[in-house]
Amino acid sequence: MVAYDVIIKPILSEKSYADIANKKYYFKVAKNATKPQIKHAVEEIFKVKVESVNTMNVYGKIKRQGRTEGLTGNYKKAIVQLSADSKSIEFFDSLS
Repeated sequence: MVAYDVIIKPILSEKSYADIANKKYYFKVAKNATKPQIKHAVEEIFKVKVESVNTMNVYGKIKRQGRTEGLTGNYKKAIVQLSADSKSIEFFDSLS
């Protein structure tokens, strides 16, 4: 699996903004991606050193529009902790 197929997009929320100072970054990743694949992809794309990766499956929520009910999509979320001696990711520096 190519690194750009593993990392789909960053997750930008209040909680993820607060963790940028601690070098923790949140990403939406491919459902079948493993922790070593996610670690390798982040290191390759952003040229940083990853200390740990935590993953979780996020299940879709029920949404309504009028009488019609549906579900938002399921996805996999990864929280990536960079090592203390690693540089930060430039993309997130402009956001905080």
